[in-house]
Amino acid sequence: MGFLEVVFTNPLFIRGAAIGFLVSLCAALLGVCLVLKRCSMIGDGLSHVAFGTLSVAVALNFAPLVITIPIVMLSAFFLLRLSESSSIKGDSAIALISSTSLAIGVAAASLGGVTKSVDGYMFGSIWLVEMEELYICIPLAAAVIAIFLLCYNDIFLVTFDEDFAKASGINVGVYKTVMSLLTALVIVIGMRIMGTLLISSLIIFPSLTAMRIFKSFKGVVICSSAVAVAAFALGFVVSYYTEMPTGASIVIVNALFFSVFYAIGKLARR
Repeated sequence: MGFLEVVFTNPLFIRGAAIGFLVSLCAALLGVCLVLKRCSMIGDGLSHVAFGTLSVAVALNFAPLVITIPIVMLSAFFLLRLSESSSIKGDSAIALISSTSLAIGVAAASLGGVTKSVDGYMFGSIWLVEMEELYICIPLAAAVIAIFLLCYNDIFLVTFDEDFAKASGINVGVYKTVMSLLTALVIVIGMRIMGTLLISSLIIFPSLTAMRIFKSFKGVVICSSAVAVAAFALGFVVSYYTEMPTGASIVIVNALFFSVFYAIGKLARR
C-alpha cells in the first residue's frame, strides 16, 4: 500500500499528519521569538516537565492531558518569572526544572510499573496521538497565527527591544506570558509525536535554518514556517518507508535543511 493511500485512509495517520503540520508551524513561529531572545531552551525544560507530569498521571491512572496541560502551562509561567530573577539566570532555571522533572518522571514510571507505557513519550510515535489532541491543536494553531498576523509589529518590538516596547505603551509582560503559555501547549501536543528528547528541535531548527539566509524578521518568520512544514512532511515520509521513529526522522531532515541553508548562506556572502 502506497504512502498517500495509507495517509488518506488511516485515521491515525490523518490525525498524526494534521497535528504534525500544525505543531510544526506553531513551533516555528514561536521559535523565532524564543531563539532571538535566547530563550529557545525553554522548550527543552517544558518538555521534561511534560514528561514528568505525564508519567505521574499514567502511574496514578489519571487522564494524561487533563493533568499535563495545566501543570506545564503553570511551569511556563513560573519559568518565565524565575528566568527574570536576578538570583537565578535563565539557563540555570531551565536546567534546575528539567533535571528535577525528568527524575520525577522516571521515578514515577518505575514505582508505578508503567515504564513501558511511557517509553513511547521519550522518542514519540505517530500512533500515540488522539482525537482530543487535534481538537486542542486546531484552536492553538489558529491563536498563534492570529497573534502573529494581528500583533506583528508589537511582537517585533518586544523581541528586539523590550525597553522601547514598554515606552511605546506595549504590555511586554502580557506578551511574554502569552508566548510562554502557547509554547507550553505546543510542547505538550508535539511531544506525543516528537518525544520528550526531540520536541525542542522543532522550536530551534527552523528559526536557525532560516537565519542562515534571511536577515529580516519577516523573512525569518516566513522561511522558518516553510522549513518547519517541509521538514515535517519529508520526515513523515522517511519515517514511513524506513520505519524510523517519526520524531527522529523529522529532526534528521531538519538537520539536513540546516546544513544546506548554512552552505548556501556561506556561498552567498562570498
